[in-house]
Amino acid sequence: MKDIITNKRKLLNDPVHGFIGIPNDLIFDIIEHPYFQRLRRIMQLGLTHLVYPGALHTRFSHALGSMHLMIEAIEVLRQKGQIITNEEANAAAIAILLHDIGHGPFSHALEHSIVQCMSHEAISEIFMNRLNTTFNGQLEMALDIFKGKYPKIFLHQLVSGQLDVDRLDYLTRDSFFTGVSEGIIGTERIIKMLNVWNGELVVDIKGIYSVEKFLVSRRLMYWQVYLHKTVLSAEQLMIKILKRAKQLAQSNIEVFATPALSLFLKNNFHKTDFIEDDSLIDAFSLLDDYDIFTSIKVWQMHEDKILSELSTYLVSRKLYQIELQNQSFDIERISILKDKISKYYNISKEDADFFVFTTDVVNNAYDIKHETINILLKNNIVKDITEASDQLNAAFLDKEVKKYLLCYPKERYLI
Repeated sequence: MKDIITNKRKLLNDPVHGFIGIPNDLIFDIIEHPYFQRLRRIMQLGLTHLVYPGALHTRFSHALGSMHLMIEAIEVLRQKGQIITNEEANAAAIAILLHDIGHGPFSHALEHSIVQCMSHEAISEIFMNRLNTTFNGQLEMALDIFKGKYPKIFLHQLVSGQLDVDRLDYLTRDSFFTGVSEGIIGTERIIKMLNVWNGELVVDIKGIYSVEKFLVSRRLMYWQVYLHKTVLSAEQLMIKILKRAKQLAQSNIEVFATPALSLFLKNNFHKTDFIEDDSLIDAFSLLDDYDIFTSIKVWQMHEDKILSELSTYLVSRKLYQIELQNQSFDIERISILKDKISKYYNISKEDADFFVFTTDVVNNAYDIKHETINILLKNNIVKDITEASDQLNAAFLDKEVKKYLLCYPKERYLI
């Protein structure tokens, strides 16, 4: 019989923020739930540790760090005269604690490989609905805040916005564990400068330089960490491995997998499936990084040449050669590379797509079209950061930078 824990006001020692307190029994019980504990087994940065060896932190620590920053932000807003009830503060803390609970194995790397056309936010909402039932409706307000339906819109902006506590934590945390100093931002100062004007989140004018640094740091972290070419190479390799495993499993070819992973390999589930079948979210909750990588290790010995070779590539860190450029790649060159691969492995040109392919990535640090970071000036006038700042250029920040990438094996015969 499981012991009943009576002391639930625990302190956790976080390397980024220091001591993080668990504010109440409900939040403690949510953290203890298997749905949330699963986040311990999902790495925050997917395969980034293949480039930055220290990047082994988890979604679990990020969620706790985000909750900690939310509690601090709520306290700052209260000190500035905002009326935020204890129930609202608790709901906001729960909303941010669970904002990433829908992430699948290896986070963003496999976002659409396991469940088709369904974002992790949509899966998070399903998890939150299930937990709301488990905890007798105590997550209703948290759900409304998460979905942006609660009247105090600034609470939702703290969970999901241009300057939310999610971004404040992951930039600080990812910078710490990768050692990339460009991601260091003034998190504490930004939180101290938060305010509310006309019901929306703003930043006091004294915090403008910290916000400028935040936006520049975020852009740099994308190119140096999140969209690092070797990280992209590893992620694309894992995507191709899962695609091949699915092809085989759905062709009734035996593919080793844990029961949960086997279910998702054999079926292409969509959002409607999760809505119609309650058991699917429980099956998804059993998936984590261990299911995927254990399977890939075994797949090295699979009789399918493509699955075996690709799996060996990843396990031995023999990643794709990758090229990035500002325009799409020459079709003739791609065709020649595929011909060489086809002959070398004695496979069809269609199957050569697993070894030679192109795709693109986009970096947009500040999406001014959908939401802005507003600065509260001393005369109570609110301006977007790009208008209030004499350092930032709106055209530069809002510009969508697209780069095309070409992937192919690192083999001499291809040169």
